[in-house]
Amino acid sequence: MNASAVLGIVGSATILLALFEMMRRHRLREKYALIWAVVAVFVLLVAAFPLLLQSVAHALGIQVPANLLFFAASILIMVLTLQHSSELGRLEERTRTLAEEIALLRLRIEQPQGLAPSSSTTQQPDDEHQDGDG
Repeated sequence: MNASAVLGIVGSATILLALFEMMRRHRLREKYALIWAVVAVFVLLVAAFPLLLQSVAHALGIQVPANLLFFAASILIMVLTLQHSSELGRLEERTRTLAEEIALLRLRIEQPQGLAPSSSTTQQPDDEHQDGDG
């Protein structure tokens, strides 16, 4: 076994152990852990069986197996970036909605306090209006 295979296996095992520890401490959500676990297992397979990458590259007509690896990594990074951008937009919208709700609640709480001195003057027209109806 050559040095790059050992490095790939050790790196994959380290990533998997870190994933389990982060999930145990609730520092990583399951959906992200699944993505990284798949990546780690893929790297483990490629490191343990380098002929697998060469066979797939040859079947796809790619001359250099490393090009297939870089292409797959680029696609993975683009997909993750797109997913994170989508979630970021959703969270920004949720944050804006929550900020608006908090502002309305603060206004509702502070409004009676601000109207307390003048509340007797504002109730007078309402009382007169009610007297006129009844």
